[in-house]
Amino acid sequence: MRYLLAFPAAAMLAVGAQAGSVPRYGDAEIAAELKPGEEVEARIDGDFNGDGETDTAWIAAGPDRRTVHVVFAVRSEVDLGHVPAGSFALPPDRLGPAELSVTKDVLAIRDLTGGTTALGATYRFRGDRAAARMRLIGLDATLYSRTFAHDGAKMSWNLLTGDLITSRLALTGSGDDAGYREVGTKRMRRPISVVDMEATPDAETELAAMVPPPG
Repeated sequence: MRYLLAFPAAAMLAVGAQAGSVPRYGDAEIAAELKPGEEVEARIDGDFNGDGETDTAWIAAGPDRRTVHVVFAVRSEVDLGHVPAGSFALPPDRLGPAELSVTKDVLAIRDLTGGTTALGATYRFRGDRAAARMRLIGLDATLYSRTFAHDGAKMSWNLLTGDLITSRLALTGSGDDAGYREVGTKRMRRPISVVDMEATPDAETELAAMVPPPG
């Protein structure tokens, strides 16, 4: 990857006088990093670590893989450019493009995968400026049948507080009146830990561990 450009201090001061921020990470730069058969599924630019610079996240999607990539914009007295801040794999069986958004330095990735049984997952990340890493701070997941063929499950996990809420989704009604209702809701606490983007757990595996399927 082409990331950090280093300049002599005098040259950097001249650049700093002419430009207020690091240039946006270009489409051509992302395209140069794609593997054969990959395309850009989605991208977003925003401040992920609270330093006032524009960082970039994108999803590279191929026939059998999807990978989230993040770079931080870096500007100092001697450096100007971008540094890698994290990546992780999404399930390949997407039911449409993932949605990316940024709110108050938090990058949210909303993804829907599967088939008639679908998994909706929302991953939330915040950048650690000092470590130049993206950290997972929240994970929500819902497993359900798009044809209402079986029960489902959902969870919401806040990694900053350790709070975890889980529920089962019980089928109600039939035909056009079929739906789900939440039952057996539980609230618990998990140990608080720092999770780098690379260590992001598989949402379906995590959900199955927290809400085991019935009998």
